[in-house]
Amino acid sequence: MQDGGNQLKVFTGNAHPELAREICSHLKCELGDGEISRFSDGEIQVKINESVRGADTFVVQPTCPPCNENLMELLVMIDSLRRASANRITAVIPYYGYARQDRKAQARDPITAKLIANLLTTAGADRVLTIDLHAPQIQGFFDIPVDHLYGAKILAEYFKEKNLGDITVVAPDVGAVRDSRAFAERLDASLAIIDKRRPKPNVSEVMNVIGDVEGRNVILFDDMIDTAGTITQAAEILKKMGAKSIYACCTHPVFSGPAIQRLKEAPIDELVVLNTIPQDEGKLPKLKILSVAPLVAEAIERIHLHQSVSTLFE
Repeated sequence: MQDGGNQLKVFTGNAHPELAREICSHLKCELGDGEISRFSDGEIQVKINESVRGADTFVVQPTCPPCNENLMELLVMIDSLRRASANRITAVIPYYGYARQDRKAQARDPITAKLIANLLTTAGADRVLTIDLHAPQIQGFFDIPVDHLYGAKILAEYFKEKNLGDITVVAPDVGAVRDSRAFAERLDASLAIIDKRRPKPNVSEVMNVIGDVEGRNVILFDDMIDTAGTITQAAEILKKMGAKSIYACCTHPVFSGPAIQRLKEAPIDELVVLNTIPQDEGKLPKLKILSVAPLVAEAIERIHLHQSVSTLFE
């Protein structure tokens, strides 16, 4: 694909090459020829095996676990493309790691999400394309354009096709209320909220449910599932309160620590996630993975052709 001689090239690191290949399939272009290897001491080596001079380049690399390795690969790839005279470099980061460190919650806390934004800009990124930032204000941490896509549309279309009826969308905590309300509006569903107290990081205590869930098909909606403590405790209390069926969905399936075991044991009928982070569908029998590749490919095409991307934000 070209725009006035400005060729589009897509490269990938080791974080999620399957997603990069799928994006290229939608764009009808070949994945860029690049290699990432390690020196014997673990340092990252990048080789770009084709000319990128004057090209419009996109690097697909979620900064998912191992987040430090994947982040460093992304930074080195961007630097390599910049020094090879690429015309523009867009960092395509489906999952933006460190996004939860977006403010000083206590004295002497770092604001690591801002640090990452600075590193990406210093490395040579001209633009960032990402999906469902944990804190939307992170867009303001950048001095370069940030296109922030939303995965809710993909999830909502999937549930619409199921024709469940009597749906209540449930926000698993107060912080998810705004996005859950918007998701409920997409499905023409009612909204319930789980009020919980979190005594320490990655440990949550469910308190009570605000809203009607008895005899209804409930959909727990959040931007990410990390250790799965919040989502599984929410599912358990919804079951006790008489929910007819329980679905859970999220954009970013981080699934760290005890998450897989918790999800296996939770009273969840189906867990629907997006492939912003690579997953093995077989590790959870109730796991359904939907692809963000068509959405990301359309955004890349619009950016390349200097067209509006705003319609994809709706």
